[in-house]
Amino acid sequence: MKTNVIDRSTVADPEADLAHEIRLRQKAREKRARLLKHAFLMLLSFVMLYPLLWLFASSLKPENEIFGDLGLWPSQFQWSNYTEGWNALPVSFTVFYANSAIVTVLSVIGNLLSCSFAAYAFARLTFNGRTFFFALMMMTMMLPYHVVLIPQYVLFLNLGWVDTYLPLIVPRFLAADGFFIFLMVQFFRQIPRELDEAAMIDGCSPFKIYWAIILPLSLPAMGTAAIFSLIWVWEDFLAPLIYLNDINSYTVPLALRLFVDQEGQSAFGQMFAMSVLSLVPVLLFFVAFQKLIIRGIATSGMK
Repeated sequence: MKTNVIDRSTVADPEADLAHEIRLRQKAREKRARLLKHAFLMLLSFVMLYPLLWLFASSLKPENEIFGDLGLWPSQFQWSNYTEGWNALPVSFTVFYANSAIVTVLSVIGNLLSCSFAAYAFARLTFNGRTFFFALMMMTMMLPYHVVLIPQYVLFLNLGWVDTYLPLIVPRFLAADGFFIFLMVQFFRQIPRELDEAAMIDGCSPFKIYWAIILPLSLPAMGTAAIFSLIWVWEDFLAPLIYLNDINSYTVPLALRLFVDQEGQSAFGQMFAMSVLSLVPVLLFFVAFQKLIIRGIATSGMK
């Protein structure tokens, strides 16, 4: 008697085919969703970057084309805007860059040292009035700079610091920026206290614990504070405008203002070229410390 053997691999399975078709449709929908998401993000990125692209394009245009249309591509590339703008003012832009570099570097160092000291005290030490002083520090963040502008100016004028860099640098060494203290406090609180206790058993002082344990573990928070401090100080216009009177002491933002003449004779092409160059240090610093910045924001409670 002959038996018929059925090969199941050749028999169609409606349920398996349906499941396979559903998976294919789901993958197609997910692919379309990803494409739409990326297209939307690219469009949004272009909208956000358009002012910078327009600034760079305008720095390469002749003077009569800058405000003629909103197109990005110049009819002819005016590279002379960079060379002429660098030496267009009575003082070379090298001096302005050096002045900004001095103020910015010292301010960043002052912010990192003083704010980390204050944050370490608030986060790891126990002393009378800690909660009160921390709340007082937080309240200073709510005060606009213009509220304390006149009292500070009178104080620095009596000290003879006007027309020097001291009003721009010294407050940074006195933990005057509550934002950075708050940022570091949130990060320091996440470091296990068992490390402090183990270090105290080994005979470490509070300063030794701060220097040998807390600081090495706080590089992400320090990098975040450094980039924010650099951006704010490098781009600060109001404080140098108030305290600096000599053109040889001007920073880059004040020097850019000199290209706009009150009588209407303004060199916008050269000003835009120098504005592009003023963004280079900030961009390089951000690219160099991007990973630390992201880790610092993600792990310090600021997200």
